[in-house]
Amino acid sequence: MRRVVRQSKFRHVFGQAVKNDQCYDDIRVSRVTWDSSFCAVNPRFVAIIIEASGGGAFLVLPLHKTGRIDKSYPTVCGHTGPVLDIDWCPHNDQVIASGSEDCTVMVWQIPENGLTLSLTEPVVILEGHSKRVGIVAWHPTTRNVLLSAGCDNAIIIWNVGTGEALINLDDMHSDMIYNVSWNRNGSLICTASKDKKVRVIDPRKQEIVAEKEKAHEGARPMRAIFLADGNVFTTGFSRMSERQLALWNPKNMQEPIALHEMDTSNGVLLPFYDPDTSIIYLCGKGDSSIRYFEITDESPYVHYLNTFSSKEPQRGMGYMPKRGLDVNKCEIARFFKLHERKCEPIIMTVPRKSDLFQDDLYPDTAGPEAALEAEEWFEGRNAEPVLISLKHGYIPGKNRDLKVVKKNILDSKPTANKKCDLINVPKKTPDMASVQNEAKLDEILKEIKSIKDTICNQDERISKLEQQMAKIAA
Repeated sequence: MRRVVRQSKFRHVFGQAVKNDQCYDDIRVSRVTWDSSFCAVNPRFVAIIIEASGGGAFLVLPLHKTGRIDKSYPTVCGHTGPVLDIDWCPHNDQVIASGSEDCTVMVWQIPENGLTLSLTEPVVILEGHSKRVGIVAWHPTTRNVLLSAGCDNAIIIWNVGTGEALINLDDMHSDMIYNVSWNRNGSLICTASKDKKVRVIDPRKQEIVAEKEKAHEGARPMRAIFLADGNVFTTGFSRMSERQLALWNPKNMQEPIALHEMDTSNGVLLPFYDPDTSIIYLCGKGDSSIRYFEITDESPYVHYLNTFSSKEPQRGMGYMPKRGLDVNKCEIARFFKLHERKCEPIIMTVPRKSDLFQDDLYPDTAGPEAALEAEEWFEGRNAEPVLISLKHGYIPGKNRDLKVVKKNILDSKPTANKKCDLINVPKKTPDMASVQNEAKLDEILKEIKSIKDTICNQDERISKLEQQMAKIAA
């Protein structure tokens, strides 16, 4: 007998907005005309781009700080023009990057318990774009590597640890870049551009690996993101201004694997992808709904699951990483929907009768540990994300401070990562005449190592105690 309904554990996923007292109220969400999500979330903080006079600013709120947000609440306000995009570092929950109309990218360190005073001094200012910077995206597996894209049609990849622009792709796009997405291990990027092309680029070789002209025929903005299997998912518009979604194989971009027409609304569809469950959530700017689809290997490849609908249109949307979800409630996604004056969390749940950990819903997911250091990636190495289990819930560890050491600039700040410090110091020893100094250096290095070991042990002990506390509290 033919199965009428496709089997899927995500068929009954449903969305629910939280109660009013769990929303973030009285926030003046930015009105700037730019198609970014205006919101970035991690397991500690929610960041929202807001209206600001005389420059650009964004709010950073601890997740628990719900309710009415006072007008005098401190902001991050170092930019001289409106902020267009923000992105939390995947390897440090207290570090966030912002791109602005003032042509700069700034990287900020947020105090552990949130802001008590407005933050005007970034850890580092990255200057290299000649027009406004509308896109910032951290490398998924490498520490301190950040990509930025501007209206000068250039993509720059920075080593944040040294404040240097190490890769500049300024001749690949002939028109405005709508979005940029890293693949799973960060070896390739894909871009959607106003010239209607979708490009797959190897940034270190500085070459275009694949491209498709007129991926979507319509003139309105497109989006392109990488999926975990290496395919590319795009959203855009047909010639008749119908919204479309499509799936492409970069090895053969002639024809899409799948192409679906959706509706005739004119809001840009922002895709949010969960590689663990292969679900894509589409949030249209100005829509009041979130549609979600499952990507599989069987035709038609992109399977419609359901739609979460509400009354109010969305101005922007934040998407929580998997490690920030409540696994005990079978929560598989959490969105932070921006209204005109508030931010409303929306929780997506798979209904299950059992209270036990559902390991089919929560395979090991990307954790906060970086797989590579910046220097290793720029030298050509690749690494998959370092995975963690969510079985006992995610307990945020201690984040190390982001420190920047500028090369060839006399700077009193300590270095970005201590590993580099230890590698660089012995290299200078041949220049030192006296053997005595070498011996002294060895001694210092040994002492540093022993102090580091002690710190590691203490960290392990602290996290064990925190786990015990969490169990008692539960």
